[in-house]
Amino acid sequence: MRRNQVDVTEAELALLSALWDHGQATIRQLVDRVYGGGGASVYATVQKLLERLEGKECVARDRSESVHVFSASVDRDELIGRRLRAVADSLCGGSLAPLLTHLVEGRGLSRAERAELRALVDRLDRTKGRTSKREESSSGG
Repeated sequence: MRRNQVDVTEAELALLSALWDHGQATIRQLVDRVYGGGGASVYATVQKLLERLEGKECVARDRSESVHVFSASVDRDELIGRRLRAVADSLCGGSLAPLLTHLVEGRGLSRAERAELRALVDRLDRTKGRTSKREESSSGG
């Protein structure tokens, strides 16, 4: 399975969030960070979730020491993009515009968020303009 085709469960996301926020960790550290401690059953659950995340290529395991250390091998932005594309595909026929419109209108944006969004659109327009010019020159147009 390719990584961009694999989604994560909410329980797996909790572990990834702990790895993103605090860096690499052992199973015991993740049990403490995510679940506030716990017995053998919680430890076994976290271990199984990490094995699934490793299979999905979302975490990497360092086996060089007796206690294995896990780190995120997918970054937060990549996962956000993957999940938003999946929602757009399933609810909006693949278009991001209805999804973004709903998010913006439903919650509203602060002045700083609006400025950031404008800057993003401007940056995308500039990038698209450069791409269009390159395409025209390479096609002789």
